[in-house]
Amino acid sequence: MVLHKMRILSRFFTFVFLTASAVFSSFWTEDARGEPAVVEASDRFAGIVQVENAAIEPDYRTPWHGGVPGGGSGTGWLVGENLFMTNAHVVSNANRLIIRKVGNPEPLAAKLLHIAHDCDLALLSLVDPTPFEGVAPLPLGGVPRLDTEVIAVGFPIGGDRLSVTRGVVSRIDFRTYSHSGVDQHLAIQIDAAINPGNSGGPVIQGESVVGVAFQGLSGGSTQNVGYMIPMPVVKRFLTDVEDGSYDHYVDLAISTLPIQNPAQIKALGLPGGELGVMVTSVEGSGSSSGVLEVGDVLLEIEGSPVLSNGLIEVEGDLVNLNEIVERRFAGDEVMVKVWRDRKEKELTITLKRFLPYLIMAKQYGKRPKYVIYAGLVFQPLDRQLIEAYGIDDEVVAYFFSNFTTDEIYRERPEPVVLTSVLPDAVNTHLREFTHNIVDEVDGRMITCLDDLYHALYHPDEKAGEFAEIKLVEEGRPLVLERERVKVARERILRIYDVPEDHYLGGEG
Repeated sequence: MVLHKMRILSRFFTFVFLTASAVFSSFWTEDARGEPAVVEASDRFAGIVQVENAAIEPDYRTPWHGGVPGGGSGTGWLVGENLFMTNAHVVSNANRLIIRKVGNPEPLAAKLLHIAHDCDLALLSLVDPTPFEGVAPLPLGGVPRLDTEVIAVGFPIGGDRLSVTRGVVSRIDFRTYSHSGVDQHLAIQIDAAINPGNSGGPVIQGESVVGVAFQGLSGGSTQNVGYMIPMPVVKRFLTDVEDGSYDHYVDLAISTLPIQNPAQIKALGLPGGELGVMVTSVEGSGSSSGVLEVGDVLLEIEGSPVLSNGLIEVEGDLVNLNEIVERRFAGDEVMVKVWRDRKEKELTITLKRFLPYLIMAKQYGKRPKYVIYAGLVFQPLDRQLIEAYGIDDEVVAYFFSNFTTDEIYRERPEPVVLTSVLPDAVNTHLREFTHNIVDEVDGRMITCLDDLYHALYHPDEKAGEFAEIKLVEEGRPLVLERERVKVARERILRIYDVPEDHYLGGEG
């Protein structure tokens, strides 16, 4: 589930992914004194594997190059016949995937079947599954109760053996998943020491898997704080891919505010003070558009009362109200009860994915798009672009931060940024204009990168001798002489080792 108002994490705390390298033959556990002890791997852990990823990481500062080598390793486990579960961040941007079996150092070629960046899960299979014939998949459990013991199993950094760490379930919460940076789902906090390399490994209670280790909290005074992806998220992912493709999470696409002030309750005419949250925004292209209204008080979802603090009871636990929607799929309908104009009203919302939020999410497995014209480099605005260039321009920050809340996506579905200048005689004195949003080219509004490319490289018949590029809130346009640009094109591409002057997406 996506929060459309971004939350800023404390500078003293940082979520960290848990990937690292390890080679193994047995596993570590803890004895009664808390001391590590070596135990030979048993059949119970035969389905737990190490996953190695040789990746190509995209380079946003030189998007015309293929990227830079990267990768790492984590943990996976057998969830079905030739199906291995792990984290999406363990296998993101994969160029080559290897699985290693407990007690066998032989690298086994694997392939990616499905990846869900919004919930940090992935499924792999072996090219040749023969080594796992007779190995039983790990059984799936439910949501563990608070103050019950679990074990996290994986291949942490600093050792060459399978590691087992014991801990207690300390919190069940709705939390941001670090892999995308914006998606929020149910997460379970445990005090087991989950270390780099544990990512994707099973968290086990009794004989069943109750979660997937995926991130930890470090910094400040925190110690032994780890998080696992619980079974409702895991099972939803497995259900989603049953038809052969992953269709992503759906979203109510609203913002809400708790109603706990007695005067406000009285002013709204609410019959009681324990139920309801106020709808403060409804995204124009989201599931709730045309159904919910700003000012509605959301009282129930699918018959479950919404408490005034935004929590709702699901399977005996109080969780974020979005948890009911979390377990649904695109096209599903949910019944809601709202308080509007001092009357109860029952409404039906048809769920769908809300795409504009992706500008704020970390992207994976995609080649960065760009256009180069006269040495000016233009790229679509997104989170990784801002981070790569360290852009702090106020206009760019406004477009990014308010893309969904102010519905900028309606007019400009893909804002374009002038990110850099490859110096050449044709573009002198233009570097000062970088890190700005492109507004128009020759009077034509630029709504996406395709618009920019066609306006510059395929101008209409009325285009004059000069190309004029206007930036948002910039007094004077950037003026370029078209004939000089044509002459400079090949020179610039050769000097800066650029194979092509644009990439607009798709294959290649």
